[in-house]
Amino acid sequence: MSTERILLSFDFGMKRIGVAVGQRITKTANPLTTLAAKAGEPDWHQVDALVKKWRPDAFIVGIPLNMDGTDQPITHAARHFAQSLIKHYELPVHEMDERLTTKAAREALFEAGGYKALQSGEVDQFAAKILLENWFLRFP
Repeated sequence: MSTERILLSFDFGMKRIGVAVGQRITKTANPLTTLAAKAGEPDWHQVDALVKKWRPDAFIVGIPLNMDGTDQPITHAARHFAQSLIKHYELPVHEMDERLTTKAAREALFEAGGYKALQSGEVDQFAAKILLENWFLRFP
């Protein structure tokens, strides 16, 4: 993991997938975009463009779990997405518990810009940013 300097993070959803980029040196992350998804499948050409531009060393995929840590119906789809990333790019993929990241993203966006900020479509990519920052805290 210590050789993984640039990481792309994905806040998985069946309709939208938030994406953020971060670097281990500064342990910072920035929201990038929100990809439209159909039944959890993004347009892989868009993912290709992100990978080509940012040249990540690894991916972080948020895994949705129930509050008690058990799987929920979307958990399997998120893990399938993680496996698809491995097949497409042959890079390491690390799964990360994403409980409460979307809630934290909504709260931060609301605090910064009120209801209008919540409607801007940035919640998913901001959740991906929080997910990646949590990864850096957990795995410095």
